[in-house]
Amino acid sequence: MTTPIQQLDVLWITAGLGCDGDTISITAATQPSLEDLVLGAIPGIPKVNFHNPVLAFETGDDFIGRFHGAAGGQGPPFILVIEGSIPNEQNKQEGYWAGFGTDRQTGQPILTCDWIDRLAGEAWAVVAAGTCAAYGGIHAMQGNPTGCMSLADYLGWKWKSKAGIPIVNVPGCPVLPDNFMEVLLYLLYQAAGLAPSIPLDQALRPKWLFGQTVHEGCDRGGYYEQGDFAEQYGAPQCIVKLGCWGPVVNCNVGKRGWINGIGGCPNVGGICIGCTMPAFPDKFMPFMNQPPGSLLSSHAVSTYGRAIKALRNFTQNSLNQEPERRRPTRRLDDTG
Repeated sequence: MTTPIQQLDVLWITAGLGCDGDTISITAATQPSLEDLVLGAIPGIPKVNFHNPVLAFETGDDFIGRFHGAAGGQGPPFILVIEGSIPNEQNKQEGYWAGFGTDRQTGQPILTCDWIDRLAGEAWAVVAAGTCAAYGGIHAMQGNPTGCMSLADYLGWKWKSKAGIPIVNVPGCPVLPDNFMEVLLYLLYQAAGLAPSIPLDQALRPKWLFGQTVHEGCDRGGYYEQGDFAEQYGAPQCIVKLGCWGPVVNCNVGKRGWINGIGGCPNVGGICIGCTMPAFPDKFMPFMNQPPGSLLSSHAVSTYGRAIKALRNFTQNSLNQEPERRRPTRRLDDTG
């Protein structure tokens, strides 16, 4: 058994091709919150130092110094978090796609890819935050000029950290707040020697978060079973005919909600567009068109659903009446 880690840094690079949406998202987490981790409110985990350029107080050299130190093997163990897709810096003759900080000797930007090269091998664990880092996302869709890719495409899908941990993908566009913070908490417990190695599926997603589909946790699922489909937005029924991919998309947003258990795409009437999947967005476009597979399944379930709904209505009507035995044979005020 490895020695438990007492202190651990989180080094977060937002300089992939992204929008900082994943960073903003985690500020809404409650289970646990970011404050819970950095203020030491959760017992048993290492002391956490959080370094994110969007959330940090420090700027410039004061901020980036910790990254230089980590690349040189200095300081406590760290988890490297990458947000945004990874560009291909070899597909052009000049210029660069993404950088983070400035090289003190040349005065030129330090490429995001160079930071990954320097830091990944030193990291205790590496996490891809959001779909862009996990699978390429919007920026990697067909025809993009950057040739960008996922972190696993860049490092290799079988890559492991110095602690033997594979890349941990936490997809979402943006990442679901509590999903990311729960994964980070799990890794902290693992670092403390209080949890086994994090269980991941074939797409390197945490199994307990992405083992079910949106449909399995959707509060509209009963309508689907009865073949009751919405024809327009704002209706309460199943929205698969409006373009929802929930029946085949691995995501827990229906059960977890977005903030404090509230919200979640189909729960509030928004179709699932598959943002947690490796094939997003290419295989889910055009958005808002009915998924091809649902044309057959919705037709089949409609026939079955009408019969089931009729039988349930019959039973429901009988259950909405008191049993005959509870009814008096004569009126209580009858003295005859």
